[in-house]
Amino acid sequence: MRIRSSVFACFCLILEVLGIALFLRGFFPVPIKSSFSSKSKLSDVPPEPFTGRSLNSSKVPDALFKRVVIVLIDALREDFVFGPNGRKYMPYIRHLVERGSTHSFVAKARPPTVTMPRIKALTTGSIPGFIDVVMNLNSPALLEDNLIWQAKAAGKRMVFYGDDTWVKLFPKHFMEYDGTTSFFVSDYTEVDNNVTRHLDSTLKRDDWDILILHYLGLDHIGHISGPHSSLIQPKLMEMDDILKKIHGSLILKEAEGALPYLLVLCGDHGMSETGSHGGSSEHEVNTPLVLISPAFKKKVGMEKPSTVEQVDLTPTLALGLGLPISQNSVGRLIQPVVDEASLRDQLRFLHLNGHQLSYLLKDSMPAYEKEEGYEQFRVAEKSHGNWVKLVVEGNTSEVLTNMGKKVFKQYLEALRAMSEALSKQLGKYDIYSMVVGMVLVFQLLLLLLLAMPEALSSASEVDLPVSSALLSLPFYLLCLLLSSVHVLVCTSAESSCYFCSLSWGLVFGAVALSSALLCILLSMAARRGAKPPGKSPSHGGVSGGWSLSELDILLLAGTAGHTLSLSASSFVEEEHQVWYFLLNTLCLVVFQDVCRKYFRERRANFGSLEDDDYILPSNEGDVVASPLADLGVTDAGSEKWLALATPPLTLACCRLLRSLNQTGVQWAHLPDLGHWLNSFEHKMVLSLFAALSLALIYFLVQRRCSWVSKIALALGLLGVYSYRAAVGNVVFPWQHGGGNMSKGTVEARFVYVFVLGILFTGSKDLLRSQVITADARLKSRGLWEIYSGVVLLVALLFRAHNLPVLCCCLLVQTLMAQFIWKKLHYDAAQTTIMHYWFGQAFFYFQGNSNSIATVDISVGFVGLESYVEAPAFFLTALSTYAGPLLWAAHLVCYLSSEKRSSVAVGHGCYCLALLRSVPAAAYVVLVTALRYHLFIWSVFSPKLLYESMHTLLTVAICLFFTTMEQSRRP
Repeated sequence: MRIRSSVFACFCLILEVLGIALFLRGFFPVPIKSSFSSKSKLSDVPPEPFTGRSLNSSKVPDALFKRVVIVLIDALREDFVFGPNGRKYMPYIRHLVERGSTHSFVAKARPPTVTMPRIKALTTGSIPGFIDVVMNLNSPALLEDNLIWQAKAAGKRMVFYGDDTWVKLFPKHFMEYDGTTSFFVSDYTEVDNNVTRHLDSTLKRDDWDILILHYLGLDHIGHISGPHSSLIQPKLMEMDDILKKIHGSLILKEAEGALPYLLVLCGDHGMSETGSHGGSSEHEVNTPLVLISPAFKKKVGMEKPSTVEQVDLTPTLALGLGLPISQNSVGRLIQPVVDEASLRDQLRFLHLNGHQLSYLLKDSMPAYEKEEGYEQFRVAEKSHGNWVKLVVEGNTSEVLTNMGKKVFKQYLEALRAMSEALSKQLGKYDIYSMVVGMVLVFQLLLLLLLAMPEALSSASEVDLPVSSALLSLPFYLLCLLLSSVHVLVCTSAESSCYFCSLSWGLVFGAVALSSALLCILLSMAARRGAKPPGKSPSHGGVSGGWSLSELDILLLAGTAGHTLSLSASSFVEEEHQVWYFLLNTLCLVVFQDVCRKYFRERRANFGSLEDDDYILPSNEGDVVASPLADLGVTDAGSEKWLALATPPLTLACCRLLRSLNQTGVQWAHLPDLGHWLNSFEHKMVLSLFAALSLALIYFLVQRRCSWVSKIALALGLLGVYSYRAAVGNVVFPWQHGGGNMSKGTVEARFVYVFVLGILFTGSKDLLRSQVITADARLKSRGLWEIYSGVVLLVALLFRAHNLPVLCCCLLVQTLMAQFIWKKLHYDAAQTTIMHYWFGQAFFYFQGNSNSIATVDISVGFVGLESYVEAPAFFLTALSTYAGPLLWAAHLVCYLSSEKRSSVAVGHGCYCLALLRSVPAAAYVVLVTALRYHLFIWSVFSPKLLYESMHTLLTVAICLFFTTMEQSRRP
């Protein structure tokens, strides 16, 4: 069965996406949960050790607090309160921390540091899985045992105002609530006013026990302009005034002899130096936790806050309110909170916490008895029983007190050890689904490798022995064998497995597919081994076997080296350094090829029209003898020097862009050119850079557009600058003092109109060339106008300081296309790999990294008045992957203009499929091997999601390639 290389590549990529999806379904683990009753109950509380007669032997000690107010400020960094600017940002809270009745801590949040997983951690005490990053967009109701459910079951009356994620997680739990959407990050004023407007009336009432306030404005400011924005201080002072009002109201309502109140100030996560969150940097995971209550002793000065885990707040609040601890909590009691209680009650609190942790440990670890914490807890429990027995008998000696303090320390050590052991046990993986997905990915990679000589031949076709494989005996034997293995695994599996839950029709289809792929692989390998020497298709269609140039060796070695580098977490964190190095080396090798062409080789027909075939059509579709005319180059001498200047100029652009955005993990905190440009005092410089970048973008793009698209592009780029001026990033020359800031909704929608107009014009020309008339010039113009529309949209979404990234991207593409790829006769495979390398490098030039903290979600709301999920997701994804997308789109335009475009497209699709399959196969093996390491969440999981998105992008490009070429075939 002979099929075109492009169709073969699309087939492999689609199956690879299915394999990766199955692998991801098994990889994202089910968080550890107790298998006992669904919720903890007061009747389940264990008695005090070795006592049955005492009144408090089988109940939780009395509550320590009557009322609890939790003020959660989204993205509150610990240095905003405890740092040098704390007195300036939040003076009242800082005064209480230094002189008030408070306990202050730095609470560490585990990655992923996004809102929904952090709320789950605060209420359940468990460590959420990384899949909760995806669920963060549409939070389902939380069925797991949690503090909110326990409070409702105990009759506590709860009121909530703020982020509507709480309302989605805990429906019908609050007596009164008012939720605000957390995703419309352009709003940082009304989103907090909607919370504060309820305060005066609520604080005057006595019909509630727990009040929860979740403020989002600070997080939104961070997403818009970062942690050093001039908007940060006014927002924090606003929060400080609100806390002062709440604290004053609680003091006025405090009744003599009644239980005291508790005011909790905390953050769900921090904020990176770029204003985002989701990763594992210090500023993202360190949040302040301030507990304010008259039950605590007054401070006499500023003390360095001790460090606790964020999940430790869950058992602390539960015991402080007289509630059972959530079954799945891995947190431990924050000991200073119970310092004022009697020693017996303190030991009882620690015993209850230890009992809950020991049962969770027993339920999640087969060898729980060998755990150090479990053994320590049993020893402490026994000592506790002996101590209680002496207390009940009336012993009041000092020896008894010392014995109680010793038991207290034993409990603390046991709780620490058990909590750490449970925190490291991240979850239970679906190994079977992971293995099935991994096998499918590897089979497709081997298939691509075996088909390489045929796929890159001049015919650009692959001969797949499908019929012989499906009719062979090994195929049916493999189907029976794999079906038996499936039955055996599913009947003996101790935990649930996604692949086992599928219908038998889908399972048998997967079994038949895997068996067929294996048979095809064996047939192709046997055919390749039996082929006589010298008959294999050669690279580029040249007979005589494979001939590798220096460039080929670099491209192969670089791609393989990058794949091998993924085996180290530090290389994944700093992957941008690998791509920067490869790109610089590529420029040097290309420069060598240019020098060889113009100084060492004497070609008789140098500079002929045959070499100067146009790449894309001119303005009105007229034939131009040379593409250099558009750039003002009319002679061979100028062409030579421009070709020689292209690699150094590309190197200079790359060096400039490296300085624009610091990325990665190790050096992301260092100041860069982007921070300098975004500072208020350099706004005029940023405005000048943005204006020059937009002008150069227009010059580079408009040359190949129709006059209608030229006008639309010019107006659209003017609208981009107007939008940035409206939101306060840049200024017009006639503006003074920055002017009034707005959301820029009108300006952004103005740009959207022109984007749609350009896309419509390009699509119309492309469809005409494919359906009505086979006009290559019309097709090329249509493709370029679609590309121009995408460029305009990306220009709107990019932040002002990133516009030079887009400008340099277009400049490098133009120079490489005009003077390098065509003039040096690079084939489609070489050109495709170079496009792929440039796309990967520009992904990091934008300021992206392999951490979700660098995803700029604010672009998802450009031109929107409210949160709309589909366009917000689309715009965020487009902005994040703009670099790879623009280079892939340029590859479509370039290869489609080749003389033998069908062959070039086939080679390009095949190379893209291979480039995505190699790292994907390596990554699924690596992640499977390292699945139980803690750093898998902060490093490898985001990278795996990025790889999956890149694969989907490649599938879309290859499908577009294939559809376009197939429609032209007779």
